[in-house]
Amino acid sequence: MKRAAVSLTFLLGLCFAGMNVADARCQTVPMGVMAEHQHPPAQPSTSLVLTVDGKTTTLSVADLSAMPQTTITVHNEHTKTDETYSGVLLGVVLAKYGFPIDKTTHQKMLRSYLVAEGMDKYWVLYSVTEVEGSEHNGSVIVATSMGGKPLGEDGQFKLVDSEDKKPQRWVRNLSAITVKSVE
Repeated sequence: MKRAAVSLTFLLGLCFAGMNVADARCQTVPMGVMAEHQHPPAQPSTSLVLTVDGKTTTLSVADLSAMPQTTITVHNEHTKTDETYSGVLLGVVLAKYGFPIDKTTHQKMLRSYLVAEGMDKYWVLYSVTEVEGSEHNGSVIVATSMGGKPLGEDGQFKLVDSEDKKPQRWVRNLSAITVKSVE
């Protein structure tokens, strides 16, 4: 019985060592080998629901295309390649739809965060100061294309952060961004 428990613990350890947190599927991986980063099939995002101070707006690719575009080149640690994304700075999106950054909102910005969620229910958390160019050197964009082409299996929207060393807070098939303030 004790040997079976040890074997089960060992197998679970191997399973979790190769597990992709975003899809929670166990992958069999030989010891010392990094699993290729794979995503489960997910319904592609076709719109982006933005909620700021309880006000919800549904955005399309056309809505974002009409805004000032930014292009960034980032290194994707999962694929070991450099990728070039185009889209709108998240701070610009927030400003246009209810969270402008100026003297009147500076304190609120310091006490606010956002949750970005994908169609597969994978979500990440950012402080608003991390996405606002006046406060942070990095660029966080809502990308609508990669390499000049639509995102493909990553849906119509993808959140990409130029300052993260790994793309752990990038959200493919981005479907919702919710901004919350703590007062």
